[in-house]
Amino acid sequence: MPTGNLRIGRRSIANHVYLVTTCTASRTLLFLRFDLAYAAARTFGPSADADGAILRAWVLMPDHAHWVIQLGSLAGLPAVVRRMKSVAARAVNASRGSADPVWQRGYHDHGIRKNEDLSAACRYVTANPLRAGIVNRLGDYPFWNAVLLDHEGANDRR
Repeated sequence: MPTGNLRIGRRSIANHVYLVTTCTASRTLLFLRFDLAYAAARTFGPSADADGAILRAWVLMPDHAHWVIQLGSLAGLPAVVRRMKSVAARAVNASRGSADPVWQRGYHDHGIRKNEDLSAACRYVTANPLRAGIVNRLGDYPFWNAVLLDHEGANDRR
């Protein structure tokens, strides 16, 4: 599988899980606007599972997004992240009537080593609005989701 834009020494491994963080262009608080956050968030549903990847958890914060992505065998992490950012940017720009950049170039990735770490990563991602003080209860924040069912076998080779 091609490694694309991964940092030196990193590999994109089929069927493994990665925690990805990507920021808005210039760290703009773009997603304080409900309509723009909604436009981006609705692209993180089933269409995010293209390329054989599964979006296990995600949260959209005012100036960044966290995704827990389990790769399939069809595309490497750089291609999956590039597609997710592109689809969300098109939706956001259609909503705001603009062609301005939505995301910064690049992203940070961290490989999840074990199934136990997968649950912890998903909890970390979805608890972001609580830690940031945006809400007092996670149920009050609309822009997150987690799918932990059927994660048996994720990263079981490590």
